[in-house]
Amino acid sequence: MTQIEQSALPAGVGDPPTGNPPVIERMRQLRSRWPYGDGVAVFNAAYLEVVERVDPDLGRGGFDDREAAALLGVRCAERYLSAAETATAGGLPPECWRPLLPCRRHPGVRPLQFALSGLQAHVGHDLVLAVVDTCRTLGCAPPDLEGEFERVGDLLALLEERIHEDLMPGPDLLRIADPLTHLVSSWSLERAREAAWSAALVLWRLRGFPSLAEEFRQQTDAGAGLVGRLLLTPCR
Repeated sequence: MTQIEQSALPAGVGDPPTGNPPVIERMRQLRSRWPYGDGVAVFNAAYLEVVERVDPDLGRGGFDDREAAALLGVRCAERYLSAAETATAGGLPPECWRPLLPCRRHPGVRPLQFALSGLQAHVGHDLVLAVVDTCRTLGCAPPDLEGEFERVGDLLALLEERIHEDLMPGPDLLRIADPLTHLVSSWSLERAREAAWSAALVLWRLRGFPSLAEEFRQQTDAGAGLVGRLLLTPCR
């Protein structure tokens, strides 16, 4: 196994699921541990609501009874859950998730910003590594997963839509020049998905060069964290 696989894979990712709780159950467990309004809890609640509605069996079956088309979504969710559970246990999650931790109860950061910052970390980092995880598990290359990548992207688009519907303040609460409107419009899920796909292709091609692959992974993590931190700029 190359260095990038060793350093980037959380426990259990890349191997057939065994007795671990399904993805949705792990999200529910996290929800019960965090107080209402906590920054990470805001993202988790939105993610859980969409997954329960669209794909309620996500991660429930064993590897043998899962179609390849479902595996990328599971691996992507497991990346987020590993980061969230690490933070909950007092450990250090990937850099892209760290901005949410010191800001998660900041009174000047609105729930919409927490949710979008989490979505940025999930797309800009978790999705990238999930593609590599899935290719390693299935013995294929990223182009073979392009259709499934789009399917996961559709789920993330539903998540973004839910975030905006539930958390975007109404026009009666937003002033015309409210900084939040400008901050939200500056981030694009479509552009983030395109960047994630490109990063996954590069990371896969670097798998034979462990030190370069690890450096690229770290820079991808840091870049996703930088954008996530900017999305958490206090707006009031």
